Amino acid sequence: MSHSFGFRVARNTISVFIPEVCDAIFRLFSDELIQCPSTESEWKLVAKQFSEKWNFHHVLGALDGKHIALRCPPSAGSLYYNYKGFHSIVLMALVDADYKFLYVDIGASGSSSDDGVFGETELKEALEAGDIGVPGAEPLPGDGEPVPYFIIGDDAFPLKSWLMKPFQQRNMTIQEIIYNYRHSRARRVVENAFGILASRKLLGLSLLLRKLLGLLLLLRSRKIPLTEDWPGLDGSNGRSNSDVSS
Repeated sequence: MSHSFGFRVARNTISVFIPEVCDAIFRLFSDELIQCPSTESEWKLVAKQFSEKWNFHHVLGALDGKHIALRCPPSAGSLYYNYKGFHSIVLMALVDADYKFLYVDIGASGSSSDDGVFGETELKEALEAGDIGVPGAEPLPGDGEPVPYFIIGDDAFPLKSWLMKPFQQRNMTIQEIIYNYRHSRARRVVENAFGILASRKLLGLSLLLRKLLGLLLLLRSRKIPLTEDWPGLDGSNGRSNSDVSS
């Protein structure tokens, strides 16, 4: 309502062009500002940052999902109702050692599990296929046994050769305790990245939230130069994700 009064534009008009502008900005800048590594050298740079900052080697990113609260869409039933007891969409993200978003998928319904959401992403498909330049197995510092490079996630995700999760906290050895500690400390970067977004208080909105959240992720990456022509506005809906093929 404040925008309608401030710009002397009808409220129903604002409700149309704000989503269109958000879509245009996201389409134009998402590949430029949220870039998933696609070469061996780019992935190794991410791993080097995790080694230096969090003392955890061969890590290609920290993965997690975040429930973003929203008003229940009309006739949605329980589709967006999550296990925490409120309606939401899911932001699935891979983050580097500096809290930078490497990959995002926005818009899955809140009733979906983190594993289920991740299983439908282009990132998971690319990691399974091994076609995004992930380095081959190499020895850890001071060791001669080759170890794969991997992303890290919590217990909600399946254990893979390219996705490592914590050991179950029962009868752990000293080595497993140390591993869990380093895993937890390194994985905290994705939780902290979500915390930075949450500080913007982008809560309780309608499905316009998906568009605003995508835009906020871009603006957090760096300032956007408004010097290029906008792409065509097609009013498309659905989930947004950053490209892992470029």
